[in-house]
Parts: sequence; C-alpha cells; structure tokens
Amino acid sequence: MPVLRTRKHLRDAASGTMLRVETTDPLAVIDIPHFCREDGHRLLAADPMDGGHVFTIEKG
Repeated sequence: MPVLRTRKHLRDAASGTMLRVETTDPLAVIDIPHFCREDGHRLLAADPMDGGHVFTIEKG
C-alpha cells in the first residue's frame, strides 16, 4: 500500500517536489527504493522510526 499511495501523491506533482512518506509496512524498505528506481524518482533518505520507516523522495 505505501507504494500505491506514494505513486498517487507524486502523479500530479511537479518535478522536484519533495515527499515524506511514513510507514509501518516492513516491506516498504524494499518496495519504496525499488519504486523510486523504476519510476525515476530520487530517494533522498530512508530512516528507521519508532514502529516503521520514513522516506524522503524527490519527484524526478
């Protein structure tokens, strides 16, 4: 689900838009970086947080 929601938010955003994604989905550590590579976005940060992870993405 985090990738689907992230894709939806980035779809209409301008290039260079920054998005912070917080998730408790343990598979997001694999899925979000893969999504960024495949769709041409920059994963600027991937950090653990209490109960999950937070990702900072720049739309490509």
